[in-house]
Amino acid sequence: MTKEKENRFSALLAILPEKPGCYQYFDEKGTIIYVGKAKNLKKRVGSYFNKEHDNNKTRVLVKHIADIKYVVVDTEEDALLLENNLIKQFRPRYNVLLKDDKTYPSIVIKNEYFPRVFQTRNIVRDGSIYFGPYPSVFTAKVMLQLLKELYPIRTCKYPLTPESIAQGRYKICLEYHIKRCLGPCEGLQSTENYNRNIAEIKEILKGNIATVSKILYDEMQQLASELKFEEAQKMKERYLAIENYRSKSTVVTPSLHNIDVFSFDENERSAFINYLHIGNGAIVQAYTFEYKKRLDESKEELLGLGIIEMRMRFKSSAREIIVPFLPDTELMEQYAFTIPQKGDKRKLLDLSLQNVRQFKVDRLKQAEKLNPEQRTTRILSTIQKDLHMHELPMHIECFDNSNIQGTNPVAACVVFKKAKPSKKDYRHFHIKTVEGPDDFASMIEVVTRRYTRLVEENEPLPQLIIIDGGKGQLNAATEVLRSLNLLGKITIVGLAKRLEEIFFPGDSIPLVLDKNSETLKVIQQLRDEAHRFGITFHRSLRSKKQTVSELDAIKGIGDKTKVLLLKQYKSVKRIREASLGELEKLIGSAKARILTEGLGSKERN
Repeated sequence: MTKEKENRFSALLAILPEKPGCYQYFDEKGTIIYVGKAKNLKKRVGSYFNKEHDNNKTRVLVKHIADIKYVVVDTEEDALLLENNLIKQFRPRYNVLLKDDKTYPSIVIKNEYFPRVFQTRNIVRDGSIYFGPYPSVFTAKVMLQLLKELYPIRTCKYPLTPESIAQGRYKICLEYHIKRCLGPCEGLQSTENYNRNIAEIKEILKGNIATVSKILYDEMQQLASELKFEEAQKMKERYLAIENYRSKSTVVTPSLHNIDVFSFDENERSAFINYLHIGNGAIVQAYTFEYKKRLDESKEELLGLGIIEMRMRFKSSAREIIVPFLPDTELMEQYAFTIPQKGDKRKLLDLSLQNVRQFKVDRLKQAEKLNPEQRTTRILSTIQKDLHMHELPMHIECFDNSNIQGTNPVAACVVFKKAKPSKKDYRHFHIKTVEGPDDFASMIEVVTRRYTRLVEENEPLPQLIIIDGGKGQLNAATEVLRSLNLLGKITIVGLAKRLEEIFFPGDSIPLVLDKNSETLKVIQQLRDEAHRFGITFHRSLRSKKQTVSELDAIKGIGDKTKVLLLKQYKSVKRIREASLGELEKLIGSAKARILTEGLGSKERN
């Protein structure tokens, strides 16, 4: 900061009032780059210039500030609302960015004779009544569909006045004939009857479904007592439809009314907030949105911004707000914030948390689908963090011993690059120096052979080695790396089979990861792949050994004849059981006699 700028800011800070307000930072071009609110303008603005900031983004912001303006307001709430409006208007570079700032649909009951009820995005101040906004077009359409099934209201745009109806200007349409309208255009439905339906529609849109249900039930009983059974049946159908909708929409006791619920989740780049509005125990509105972080905003500050944004957007008048933690907002005195621990209110908070977490996961999947490299980097970063590694594990190798029933001891090494199998780099090992089933000695041999060769040939080394086994096998492999001077350069861990515990060299306490951990899933995938690869190799060796001992030892039976025999009979046992005539047809009489004599001599031995 230049001396001139420093002097100018010092002079400005000296005269700033100690009152609530909003401040705006401008860059050299006169563009607003940040808007903030303050309980005390002098202290808040001064904090940017009177101390060294740990956060790099804040330091960059301060560096770009060329001018400061401020607006004094009466209350802290006014400052909060003004900040929200200024951010939406100017979208400053260093403020959190609301990713979804579109107009949402509402349902309107028009101020006219025989009011129409329809979906709209335009709010016209003509005395019409608007409900919403709804979080999606689908939600608004579902509500309208329910209303149309319950009430025969008109959909035409005719200006139906008493004079135009009396003059017979309009004719009934198809909607009347399919019983979706009662024909007010020709005077076939009275204003009183139509407005009674509209009154019930208003109650449903307000969320007072129980009130409408009781009205319909009482009317049904009244019609039945007057022996008007056909009309009573129609009323019953409407009542049952309302009750069905009510049972599906109620999530907690209907005594919980006019309550807002907010939940919060975040990652390094974004904050996610879910909003639910509860009326008569039912979710009347639901919406989840994302803030793009800019500076070092706290979760309390971000939740406070979200509460203001959603309550303004959806015009909420709820006095009680359920939250997972207290937000950083000056509305504490005006509203009752609740952090429930149990009961129906806790159920609502859990439901909101479930929605915000799902939204976060969906956003992540969406981003990773567009950019697969992002998913790979995230998984590798998670492994690096969980295993306390110095670098990303771009190259991982996993070892597994296989000596089923103590025979044909072999080992397998599988290789993952960028968290995916690199099958061309897989390797099998015959155990050469170990007699009998000795897993520790076998591991020493295999790891020694693998990394001695890589070092000698100057081939790339892995960042992470996984040993399928407990502390004993891990210690054996660790000693090999130490002898090759690789221990500090490569991270090595062991995976115990029984409890899926991860052991580190020299540490008796294992790391136990959550079963849903991506790190554990990748390690398990490596272990399973090494096990599969080793078992497959072991079985092929045993099978080959059996065929060698039975057929290849017979002089005069070559490879082509052996393949022909095994293709036909599948096993040596079946070849032995075949008659001489069958064998002569397949391989000729001379070879058939050699074969039967050879197998016979083997049997006698």
